Amino acid sequence: MKNSIIIVILFGLGVLLGFISRGTQIVIPHDATTYALYVFLFFVGISIGIDLKVFKVIKKLHYKILFVPISAAAGSLIGVGLISYFIKDMTLMDCLAVGSGVGYYSLTSLIITEARGEYLGVIALLTNIIREIITLVGTPLLIKYFGKLAPIASGGATSMDITLPVITHYTGKDYAVISIFSGTVLSIVVPFWVKLFL
Repeated sequence: MKNSIIIVILFGLGVLLGFISRGTQIVIPHDATTYALYVFLFFVGISIGIDLKVFKVIKKLHYKILFVPISAAAGSLIGVGLISYFIKDMTLMDCLAVGSGVGYYSLTSLIITEARGEYLGVIALLTNIIREIITLVGTPLLIKYFGKLAPIASGGATSMDITLPVITHYTGKDYAVISIFSGTVLSIVVPFWVKLFL
C-alpha cells in the first residue's frame, strides 16, 4: 500500500509541475518517460533472466497461459456491456469500442477519434488511462481480494510495459512472464477489436 501512495503522490506532483510550468522555458524531453520505462523493463528482464524457475512456469502453463488475455478481454467487454446500460448518451457499440482498448489508450483514442470524433476519443483516452492508474495504485488490493492474476487482467495491454514493474513487485517474477505475455497478446489485438465495434 505504501508504494501505491508513493505512485499517486509522484503522479500528482508531476501533474502539478506540468500545470505550473505551462508557458515557461522548463522543457522535459518528449521521450524521457519512454526512456525511463525502458530502464524499468531492462531491470525487470534481468530479474526474470536470473531466475530460471520463471521459464518452468511457462512450460508448466503451456496453452493455459492463453486464458489470461482471453479472460482479461472478455471481462472488459462484459463489464463495459453492463455499464453501457447506464450511460444514456453513448451506444453499446461505442462503449464496447472504448472498452476494447484494454488500457492501450494512445492507439485506442487515435482510432476512435478518427472514426467517431474527439468527444468519444477523449472518453477512450481517459477511460484507458484511469484503468492504468487503477492498476498502478490498486495492485495490492486486487491481489488481496481477487488473486495474483487480477492486476494482470486489470492492466490489460499495459501489463507488458507500464504496469509491469508494479505487477512484478507484488506478484513475483513467475507472474511477470504471464503479465508480459498477456499484455503483448492484448496489444496486438486491440486495433482489430476497436475497429470491430466502430
